[in-house]
Amino acid sequence: MLIMDDYMPPRYQLLGRIGEGVHGVVVKARDLNNDDKIVAIKKLSLRTKHGALAPNTIREIKVLQNSQCENILTLLDMYPDLSGMSLVFEYMPHTLYSKMKDEDHPLSRAEIRRYMAMLLNGLKYLHELRIMHRDIKPANLLIDSKDVLKIADFGLARLFNDQDPEKVYSPQVATRWYRAPEILWGCQTYGPSIDMWAAGCVFAEMLRGVPLFSGGTDIEQLALVVRTLGTPNLKEWPEVRSLPDYNKIRFPNAKGEHWEDIFPSCTASNEIGLVDELVQYNPARRLTATEAMQHPYFTATDEN
Repeated sequence: MLIMDDYMPPRYQLLGRIGEGVHGVVVKARDLNNDDKIVAIKKLSLRTKHGALAPNTIREIKVLQNSQCENILTLLDMYPDLSGMSLVFEYMPHTLYSKMKDEDHPLSRAEIRRYMAMLLNGLKYLHELRIMHRDIKPANLLIDSKDVLKIADFGLARLFNDQDPEKVYSPQVATRWYRAPEILWGCQTYGPSIDMWAAGCVFAEMLRGVPLFSGGTDIEQLALVVRTLGTPNLKEWPEVRSLPDYNKIRFPNAKGEHWEDIFPSCTASNEIGLVDELVQYNPARRLTATEAMQHPYFTATDEN
């Protein structure tokens, strides 16, 4: 039974609960003031011990208020309630995660290409605004009734300063399976390239049907990355030696695997090529969102 004792404006008619995350409950409602449009209301219940809204709540609101992009979730309204703040969004019936788990309708090559293009377009927009999302994963990529993918959940988003490469950020970001190796080794001076690593992992997952790296712990996650990519080449990524935990978390020398063996169903070289240019150890070698959108993968005519 759904119990909602928090305040909800009379314009919204509660229809039921959609889900519950770390930061609060998400419900489905009807907007009676807007042609009975179906919306999703995210009730952010977290507050600091002093009663103010938590920083992640403020971040999410600020990012969404200033975003005008077809591939970023639209914030329609917001209002205070008894426990914090409620954000009203356009209702999105699917996530990329649910799409990938639909065994009756597996993603086609054309769908994968379209979803990846939309993800990159959303990241390009955010990065041009100097915003890192810091939690790109299939569950945070929503898909509307017109099959448009939109980036959501900005609770970990943060402005970055590209003029200050020594700026320190928290390493406690990103869901483990999509967390860049520099963060796994304790780096706190990262940039938007961490979103590009995550995007590469999401792309690989769409192609394979299963996550590229699915470690149960941070050390296991890093071990899977090393086993797949091989031991970092110090000539190609000399900065790895200065990462806080690099000398603490070392693995036997690994040669790495061939992408062709990891993606046996990918007969188009451009698919594997895009994965390779995103899932790179050295953050400086990863494609930016703008560069990735110009990759030959998106102009190839094969639909394998």
